[in-house]
Amino acid sequence: CTCQRTISYLIAEKSYNRRIIGDIAWAMGAVPVKRAQDAARTGKGKICFEKGSDAENACVVNGHGTKFLSELKVKDKIRVAGTSISIKVISIESDTLMNIDASALAEVELPSEPVSYDILHWIDQKVVYEKVLSKLASGGTIGIFPEGGSHDRTDLLPLKVGVALIAYSALEKDGLSIPIVPVGLNYFRGHRFRGRVTVEYGKPIYADPTKLSDFVKGGEAKRIVCNEVLERITDSMRSVIVSAPDYQTLKLIHTARRLYRSKYMSSWEKQDLSRRFAEGYKRLLTIVNGNPPKEWLQLQTRIQDYQKELDDLGIRDYQVPSLLEEKDETSGDVALREMRLPFRIAETILLLLVSAFPALFLNLPVGIIARYWALHRREKALAESKVKVKGMDVMLSEKVILCIVLVPSLWVFYGLLLYLFTDWDLPTIALAFWSFPLFSYMGIVTTEAGMVDLKDLKPVLIRIFPSTRRRLLALPDIRRELQKDLREFVRAIGPSLGELYTDKTLNWADFQQNLRQEKEKSL
Repeated sequence: CTCQRTISYLIAEKSYNRRIIGDIAWAMGAVPVKRAQDAARTGKGKICFEKGSDAENACVVNGHGTKFLSELKVKDKIRVAGTSISIKVISIESDTLMNIDASALAEVELPSEPVSYDILHWIDQKVVYEKVLSKLASGGTIGIFPEGGSHDRTDLLPLKVGVALIAYSALEKDGLSIPIVPVGLNYFRGHRFRGRVTVEYGKPIYADPTKLSDFVKGGEAKRIVCNEVLERITDSMRSVIVSAPDYQTLKLIHTARRLYRSKYMSSWEKQDLSRRFAEGYKRLLTIVNGNPPKEWLQLQTRIQDYQKELDDLGIRDYQVPSLLEEKDETSGDVALREMRLPFRIAETILLLLVSAFPALFLNLPVGIIARYWALHRREKALAESKVKVKGMDVMLSEKVILCIVLVPSLWVFYGLLLYLFTDWDLPTIALAFWSFPLFSYMGIVTTEAGMVDLKDLKPVLIRIFPSTRRRLLALPDIRRELQKDLREFVRAIGPSLGELYTDKTLNWADFQQNLRQEKEKSL
């Protein structure tokens, strides 16, 4: 919505052929792309790997009960069952012997025992590239998800080479230096309606014109220049997201960021601080060779325990400072009086009553069906995917797709009921029918406001009970001590983190590029 041009997104042909989502994609001018993984199938027999004589470029695959000659062709790819890494076939010698490209195995631990494998047939994307280049040449804009699909991991998947091929092809064919702008989508409870997302834009990347001749040569030279562009795009992509080794670490990072901050922060400042904690965490692990000192582990455990206590009580970190006002109160009656609980309860009930009619009749039936449908689709997506962890990334998409169909269908159903079972005249029925969208939207907004009030009311309500009141009143002191110790820890180790600690503003694209280059030198 912030781009002044119409964006034509590349979309998987599998999704493009689905009703609703495919219709919307067509209306938006999306370009369908056939993906090899969508037609992947299990190969016969099992395979094992061994390094070939040219260890840098090829790896030998021996088959047991395999049919390489009939099932595979050069340029096809194989994928070890249960993994997401696909490897190109270089040559096929017999039904039980072939050579594969070893460059994709640099960071992969090859299995020592025979394993099952999937076959991904090579697909000629010439028509797709022609459409994309034509749009770019006419001044259009292309949106690409370079990882090749959605996932819910806490870091990037290896990027597909297509974006590099497009950039250099546009430079070769039309002399266009296409800016590649990385866009980071950082979701918060993205599987639920009314979830939040922070969108960040990174520094544009360009194909290097001085290396165009290498691209034109093809072969190994072409692969090298494309990989160089992919590395720079990966660096820039990581500069607009918060990446972590796993979900628990990501949760720890966000909790630490909330404890560390001392003032109101904009969304950009929150993202910047979260990235500093994420990269600082990974750098510290490198410094201590993966063996954190006892003090670090103790602080980490305390932060995790604090977050667990918040989760158990059902409150948020931002609500804890307000509990300090009631720290000296032990009477439930005093808490009720001072917090004006009756008024807040009445306000919440009023909001929920206002939203009750449209929510119950227009939104709730659809919401319940959409929830169970999304859970079903999530299980299916998990079974089919090699990269998803919990499959949460597909839930909201499936909910939206289903609601696009069910919501208007429900309106039509209610309109028919009014026509068949009431004595209302047609203008009155038409007015009621055309009011359904407004009532439905009002139900969503007022329900959301009521739920926010309920969340804010929860720490007040549970304070009435002595057991939870004691736990709540202890939280401000726990938080204050944690905040103090965390800041002291950051001050102590900060200088060893370099620019992450000393620089007020960071060029995250340059930071990620320098980080990658340092890793390459250490190998």
